[in-house]
Amino acid sequence: MSVSTSTPDKGVAVVTVDFPPVNALPVQGWFDLASAVRAAGRDPGTRCVVLAAEGRGFNAGVDIKEMQRDSGHGALIGANRGCYEAFSAVYECEVPVVAAVNGFCLGGGIGLVGNADAIVASEDATFGLPELDRGALGAATHLARLVPQHLMRALYYTSRTATAAELHAHGSVWRVVPRDELRDAALELAREIAQKDGTLLRFAKAAINGIDPVDVHRSYRFEQGFTFEANLSGLADRVRENFGTGSGKTASGKTGSGKKEEGRA
Repeated sequence: MSVSTSTPDKGVAVVTVDFPPVNALPVQGWFDLASAVRAAGRDPGTRCVVLAAEGRGFNAGVDIKEMQRDSGHGALIGANRGCYEAFSAVYECEVPVVAAVNGFCLGGGIGLVGNADAIVASEDATFGLPELDRGALGAATHLARLVPQHLMRALYYTSRTATAAELHAHGSVWRVVPRDELRDAALELAREIAQKDGTLLRFAKAAINGIDPVDVHRSYRFEQGFTFEANLSGLADRVRENFGTGSGKTASGKTGSGKKEEGRA
């Protein structure tokens, strides 16, 4: 289980997440991811960061089993803070971040790609927030950056997922490619970005963040408060007892990969 960084091309850093079996990150994993993205962005030789993952899917959110092993609220608080740090690191990265999404992108995965600058996805990629099936709330802030407002609400309330093709139609996914071409397609976009002047790219990233209509940090923290309230009340535990019983459907109504992934979130 690891977060690693490589530099396959001049000016391009690839941060890769590998937490088998489904890339459901434990508390420390979120902080490690945040540190890796921030370090890559601070490197003066980096002009673009690619965020990628090994295995069956891009990200399945937080490790629910870690929370279930904790008799108190330490794991929940840690996950809240870790997710916040990782999402913020992607958003605040000094250079553009390209997310290379394969398979499922759920829960915390939406926080990562929603804060990225561009998304390249494989044909089998699905995106969703099954939070209501897991006794949690959050990342609607980031899903709203991927789809129109009313679709975001419908996806959130139903826990359905959207396909890469659907997000491409909405303009939030740059390209959809066969799975075995994903890494090359993401690197192709990253190389094109990295051809620009490094200092000017940093100015551009800061300028674009500065004109964002929504403060993603504040709005996500607001959402997290309701997650903690649901846990304190005992509601979250009752919902998690039935974890994985949702429909697992895509926005079009077809059965997708938003179903239970080995008991993790």
